[in-house]
Amino acid sequence: MSTVFVSLPSSDLERSKAFYAALGCEINSAFTDENAACIVWSDELCFMVLTREFFGTFTDKTLIDPRHQTQMSIGFSRDSRDDVDAIVEKGLAAGGSEPKPAQDNGFMYARDLDDPDGNSLGFMHMDDTVPGPGSAA
Repeated sequence: MSTVFVSLPSSDLERSKAFYAALGCEINSAFTDENAACIVWSDELCFMVLTREFFGTFTDKTLIDPRHQTQMSIGFSRDSRDDVDAIVEKGLAAGGSEPKPAQDNGFMYARDLDDPDGNSLGFMHMDDTVPGPGSAA
């Protein structure tokens, strides 16, 4: 099994560390310094939260401001609607924001959460007992 590392820019590294810790993540101190924090989501996924200045050293492209522009959204499945609500509420309490209302499509319940820098996370529960799009009528 390999580990996926997703790099995210941050304007305030300490605030980002506190936000992701509030979501239940751990900080891997072996890969954390004044420019970067390794946020362990699971054995297979880590966020490398980097200061904007340090993030810029990895690319020649212009960095967007994720509070005003979207590059991508990272989606996570949860075991229940309650799990979706619980993690979003933790994120809101830790300084995140919810850019739009919850979406309830019957077969899927989803909420979006922006971290304090505007990086987008999506949380969803798929109910396989409810027919979804493309299901036979």
